[in-house]
Amino acid sequence: MLGVMTVPEAIRIAEEKGLDLLEIAPTATPPTCKIMDYGKWKYENKKKQAASRKKQTVIVIKEIQLRPRTDIHDFETKMKHARSFLLEGDKVKINMRFLGRELAHQEFGMELMRKAIAFVDDLAMVETTPRFEGKQMYTLLAPDPAKIKEYEKKHPKKVTPGDAKSKKDEDDGDEADDQE
Repeated sequence: MLGVMTVPEAIRIAEEKGLDLLEIAPTATPPTCKIMDYGKWKYENKKKQAASRKKQTVIVIKEIQLRPRTDIHDFETKMKHARSFLLEGDKVKINMRFLGRELAHQEFGMELMRKAIAFVDDLAMVETTPRFEGKQMYTLLAPDPAKIKEYEKKHPKKVTPGDAKSKKDEDDGDEADDQE
């Protein structure tokens, strides 16, 4: 801290040191200035912001559409997709639409919603319980890190020989197809 001085004197001191004079608080009485390397400060600030953005996680909500009359096979397929979304760390919104007379039998929809929650119970926690909004019922499921860790211990990922192919092997195969 150099104390109170005139602007030309502060500029002269900054130039002698090969640095810049930056006005920090222009509304203060007297205005507060700082002598620093502005380019270096700007660079370091940019790096800090990039590092903080890198640490952030983007929460993605994947949506699964159901109907009260969704058949069991279609239901299982959709729930397998929901499981994969949860394992990737995404939230899953299960949305059930009711049309016409289906609104008179909402219990079928609630039953299917309970089955859906039970299907992914070993990976997720229910963030919002099933709710009605107009002609739709929805629930939001979030991945539970503890349950996912436990699941991954029980079910380690298996690498099949077909997956271990290198990019070069695939390229060689494509050229053989072109020659025929």
